[in-house]
Amino acid sequence: MIQIVIAEDQRLLRGALASLLDLEDDLQVVGQAGDGKEALSLILKLKPDVCLLDIEMPVQTGLEVAEQLKMESSPCRVIILTTFARPGYFERAVKAGVSGYLLKDEPSDRLAESIRRVIQGHRAISPELIFDSVSQKNPLTPRECEILQLIASGKTANEIARSLHLSHGTVRNYISEILNKLEVKNRIEAISMAEENGWI
Repeated sequence: MIQIVIAEDQRLLRGALASLLDLEDDLQVVGQAGDGKEALSLILKLKPDVCLLDIEMPVQTGLEVAEQLKMESSPCRVIILTTFARPGYFERAVKAGVSGYLLKDEPSDRLAESIRRVIQGHRAISPELIFDSVSQKNPLTPRECEILQLIASGKTANEIARSLHLSHGTVRNYISEILNKLEVKNRIEAISMAEENGWI
């Protein structure tokens, strides 16, 4: 019996997923969570074979949970469920070592089949998500993403320079390079574009 934990912040959808998967002879939903933090503690406690994680949840996102599970060397296989075909999300999911990356509106029999494939050591990825991720690559370097993330959290150029041990001039150069690469007029547009694409 394949044991599953489902993490999804929409209660109706979570309940529907659990009911549909429980109808399968070889699948059993052993836990349900409404946010990322609850999901992580359930997974570490129940040690399921597979966890289905919604990508956007309160407290911790599905990607953050997947990254944490990788750090903990958890044997639980992770399938990310998303409605968003954002390239940055897909890149992060691959880096976090997820086994599956599927659209939420996949038919339930295809989801069940994907779970079985993942247990056999294969990957299960919705073709639409791969196509969209390839069509728009993140133009920013990891350092530029880090700086833009700090700007998004409200830090000034001086604060960023201090926290990253860089000169104020270097940080300003990074910021102007970010604006050039993203072809935007200001920091707000840069943050908005990067968040929209899941790059930060």
